[in-house]
This record gives sequence, structure tokens and C-alpha cells, in this order.
Amino acid sequence: MPSLRYALVAYIKSPVGEFVENLRRELHPELPHFSAHLTLLPPRPLQGSEGTALQALARICCQTEPFEVVLGEMATFVPTTPTVYIRVAHGASRLQELHEEMNQRALAFREEWPYIPHLTIAKMATEPAAEKALAIARARWQQYSGSRRILLDRLTFVREDALNCWVDLAPVPLGGSLVLP
Repeated sequence: MPSLRYALVAYIKSPVGEFVENLRRELHPELPHFSAHLTLLPPRPLQGSEGTALQALARICCQTEPFEVVLGEMATFVPTTPTVYIRVAHGASRLQELHEEMNQRALAFREEWPYIPHLTIAKMATEPAAEKALAIARARWQQYSGSRRILLDRLTFVREDALNCWVDLAPVPLGGSLVLP
């Protein structure tokens, strides 16, 4: 059995999150539905138990005040990967700092690519499909009139239980105590 993978995300429960989820369904309807989120720790095996990882997250997050991020422009990671995403225009350095702080001990992992704060729209099958999706996403994003600001005050520790099936393990508030389910 392959080892379990874990991640740390910030769900986007706001009009901009709804926009992203609707755009994702439009661009890649055959993909499983994922809630809109920013990833702070990409999928990884743990270097210990879930409990140890949660303690590490709680220790770091209770000392981190909630902060705001502002979404920027649509982009793609082509040619590295055919992924369409929204850049984080403001707050990216704070996300980077948190990522570096958390990517240690029980949560340490050598990632395949450098960490770039972003909100994924869709990972397409090919580069041409990603370029086409990017053009549509840019047009839709330009028409979006809602707020692009997101207050990050809670993260969620998740585990992959099956391919493309992630389960929430625990909310981790910023500036507060760990909330166990």
C-alpha cells in the first residue's frame, strides 16, 4: 500500500471561491469537484504521526495572526505543468514564510517544484489545452466584479484517502488553538 499523503490548505469560502469552483467546472468538467483553496503545504508523506504533525501546525499557527491575501492575474505553469492558476498578488511573501516554517520535522518534504503561492483553477491534460483554458479564464476573471481579497484565519489539515479524494482532518486556526474534530 502506498504511503498516505497529507496537505495543508486554506479553503476559500467566499464569492471569489464560488467563482473559482464554477470556472473549474466550466474548464474541466470531468475533474472531481474540489473546494477552492490555497495550498500552504502541497501533498506529502509525514515524517511521524498525524498527531505530531498537528502539534507542529498548532504551535506555528497559534503564533501567526490572521492575514489578508489579494488575488492577482491568471497564469499558467506551462511548460513545467499544464496548470492554470490565479497568482497571489499581495500576501505571497507571508504564505512563503509560513510554508518554510511548516516544511520542517514531521511535515518536512522535498517538493518537486519550488513553492509558489497560487489558487489552482485546473490542471489540463496538455499544454494547448492549458493555453486555451488560460484565455477563457482570463476573460472570465476580467469580468469578475467581486472582491479579490481573502482573509486567511483558518487552515485545514487534510489527508488523501484515495486518488483525488481528500478528507479534512482538523481545522487549524491562525492566532488560536487547534480545534479537534
